[in-house]
Amino acid sequence: MSKKPLVAVVGRPNVGKSTFFNKVCGKRIAIVKDLPGVTRDRIYADAEWCGRAFTLIDTGGLELKSDDTMFAHIRKQALAAMELADVIVFFTDGKGGLVSSDYDVAEILRTTNKPVVLVVNKLDNFEVEKTYEFYELGLGEPFPVSCEQGKGLGEVLDAVIGHFPSTETDEAEEGIRIAVVGKPNVGKSSLVNKLLGFERVIVSDVAGTTRDAVDTPIEVDGNKYVLIDTAGLRRKRGIEDDTVESYSVMRTLSAVRRADVVLIVMDASEDISEQDVRIAGFVHEEGKPSIIVMNKWDKVEKDTHTINKHTKKLEEDLAFMSYHKSLFISAETGLRVNKLLEMAMTAHAHASTRIATGVLNEIVGEAVAMTEPPAFSGRRLKIYYATQARSNPPRFTFFVNDTKLVHFSYERYLENYLRKSFDFSCTPIELEFRGRQENK
Repeated sequence: MSKKPLVAVVGRPNVGKSTFFNKVCGKRIAIVKDLPGVTRDRIYADAEWCGRAFTLIDTGGLELKSDDTMFAHIRKQALAAMELADVIVFFTDGKGGLVSSDYDVAEILRTTNKPVVLVVNKLDNFEVEKTYEFYELGLGEPFPVSCEQGKGLGEVLDAVIGHFPSTETDEAEEGIRIAVVGKPNVGKSSLVNKLLGFERVIVSDVAGTTRDAVDTPIEVDGNKYVLIDTAGLRRKRGIEDDTVESYSVMRTLSAVRRADVVLIVMDASEDISEQDVRIAGFVHEEGKPSIIVMNKWDKVEKDTHTINKHTKKLEEDLAFMSYHKSLFISAETGLRVNKLLEMAMTAHAHASTRIATGVLNEIVGEAVAMTEPPAFSGRRLKIYYATQARSNPPRFTFFVNDTKLVHFSYERYLENYLRKSFDFSCTPIELEFRGRQENK
């Protein structure tokens, strides 16, 4: 599975970045308001154009010469986004014309050595002549657009995907990418070092020692892996004013997105926290197969029921990902660490599963025969047939008479039946329903 390219949208305040972001992503995610500095942090969303999927990052308005603390924070966030992006979309204001801050941003963009698509927004009447002065920025052809009216966005997106790397690159040679995530100080770096067999990343009792995501390729028993160690994810309110920490969060989220499997590390000697659950939720929402790694098991006082109590607590707190598998380890002593890579391979295999359409429809037929869909207002859901749309994570499309008749409880029943019939442990699966009208 190739990683989705990252596209960062940058520019000074109030030039229409968030409006563009919302138009492209098809929903109102970023706050759109006529005040500078409303978008304070980067916001992520997935988008698609001409069959190419990518992740768009909206950033706050860049005021490079302002001493304001908030703008300093935004500046760090935007610079982090630029460094991680594959393509940068630079927004300017055609109505206000070229200003000195545009030159300042352009200067930074030139140092990134990243492809830049220059956009001149707010040209509601498509006055192309107003783009001419923007050639002075030295960033190539300016694209005239009106985000409010949706004019010219197609040409911008064509230019953006034109800079994406070829989809034909074979990542299988690299091996399974495994991201190691969790709160600070749960033993992620110790775990990576134990797997690697040498001190590759800094291990310290100080929370947040690992600032960047570190990729290390390894080979074990003839199988190739890439281990991605990441900075600990703190609660949002703990990072508002800590720009280095904010930068680390960006790298961690990026690492999860490009991973094939995620090891979610928790401290078994402490109670499962709200932040542990939030991190697991993010991995789940990204559709990544994962393993819950309960580290520091050597520090837990045990009796015959201890492991069952911990497992039950995990089932309660992670009820939204009932497919999870956990492993109780000690990175310090090496207890059960040798099982992790094997489990990661299995999780990746489950996420990559493809079910033949004939077999899938047999199973769906069995499920419907066992429990018929409930009727609403005298109408009953009919499933005509099902097919697997993709893997990583597995997505199944059900063609039905009317999507309004799909009750969430019956959707959950179908998911559970699929999980009972095929081994999808460690991976989320997605179900989508299409009605007759949508098919037409």
